[in-house]
Amino acid sequence: MNKKALLGLVAFCTAFSLSVNSNASPVDIDRIAAIVDESAIMQSELDARMDSVKRQMGGQMPPDSLLRPQVLERLILENIQLQMAERGGVQVSDQQLTDTVKRIAKQNGMTIEQFSAALKKDGLSYREAIEQIRTEMIISRVQKFQVNNRVQISQQDIDYFLASKAGQMATEAEYRLSHILISIPSQASSEEIKKARTKANDIIEDINAGKDFQQQAIAKSNGRNALKGGDLGWRKQAQLPSLFADAVIDLEPGEVSKPIKSASGFHIIQIADKRGGSTMLVLQTKVRHILVMPNEIRSDKDSKARIKQVYKKLDNGGDFAELAKEYSDDPGSAVSGGDLGWVNPGDMVPAFDRVMSEIEPGVLSQPFKSKFGWHILQVEERKETDLGEQVQRNQIHQMLQSRQFEEELPIWLRKIRSEAYVDIKES
Repeated sequence: MNKKALLGLVAFCTAFSLSVNSNASPVDIDRIAAIVDESAIMQSELDARMDSVKRQMGGQMPPDSLLRPQVLERLILENIQLQMAERGGVQVSDQQLTDTVKRIAKQNGMTIEQFSAALKKDGLSYREAIEQIRTEMIISRVQKFQVNNRVQISQQDIDYFLASKAGQMATEAEYRLSHILISIPSQASSEEIKKARTKANDIIEDINAGKDFQQQAIAKSNGRNALKGGDLGWRKQAQLPSLFADAVIDLEPGEVSKPIKSASGFHIIQIADKRGGSTMLVLQTKVRHILVMPNEIRSDKDSKARIKQVYKKLDNGGDFAELAKEYSDDPGSAVSGGDLGWVNPGDMVPAFDRVMSEIEPGVLSQPFKSKFGWHILQVEERKETDLGEQVQRNQIHQMLQSRQFEEELPIWLRKIRSEAYVDIKES
């Protein structure tokens, strides 16, 4: 075909194409709303988020001319953080996502099926919802990693807070008190006072002998909370009636005071519960163990047989530390003869915690199984330790960290927004 014929064919095809297209309906394609660094936000994405926001807000809405730029700005910030997550390898596994969705459903008193139905009723599919949850989890992880690196809480910061009025109020112990009043007349005779005192002492004896405080309050108290079992609720020490404050300091939870006399009669108080404060006695256990774990070449049955062999060696006088170094699959403790140090209740997995709490110091446990494998443990010693101050300082550290995180987050978000390349196409 010569050049003239080729040009004629192209012209014919172009004319035919234009003729056909001129009679066709225009096709609406997705457009770019904004370019963000190496990514883009599409109009369809913006429209979908607009619909979601409107469903959540309900009622009277601002005009789209005001709402749409706000929603787009939110999407831009999310996009920047998701790109940071991708570069940093931040991911949320399907199992982590499922666990989070289950927790959200449970917090709302729903099963997964009910949660899905509620989402559908609000016009949102279950798949869309869980992907949005995944996105929020990823963004949350990015924020925690980036912003927490900017937050530094020193021991001096904790000391300053504890010394402040706010710190003293936050860390002050709270007591839940139960109360019984044996009233006396305003002009009581010595005989009436004696009779009331004897009645109060009898009630205390009955409670100490095992009778229920609440039942005694309902049956015998003249106090205004008698029908509630004498419950005065939770109160900080500074909020207690001065009459009770001194007595409370000397009582442990469950203990009952001696009769406390006032113009209205004789009071009996009991600390039903206590929380906060700088005292927290914990029974710690010094323990060591040997762990045999199933693996690619050793089945659970083989692991059980192996731990029984180790137990037999121990029972025949074998040295625990040497056998732990030789046989234990716990790399953290094996090198130190199986020593786990001082352990608090609840620090270990339930099966280990249960056996540890049941056996006496010096006694060798029978082989038992946990989710990690087969164990033998030996309790070496127990002691009661006051962890109150340590726990208190950890709580204050977390509180100050959270407070400073909330202050730093908007500053960090403004920073990453200003540093990103953003080209808004939305007109």
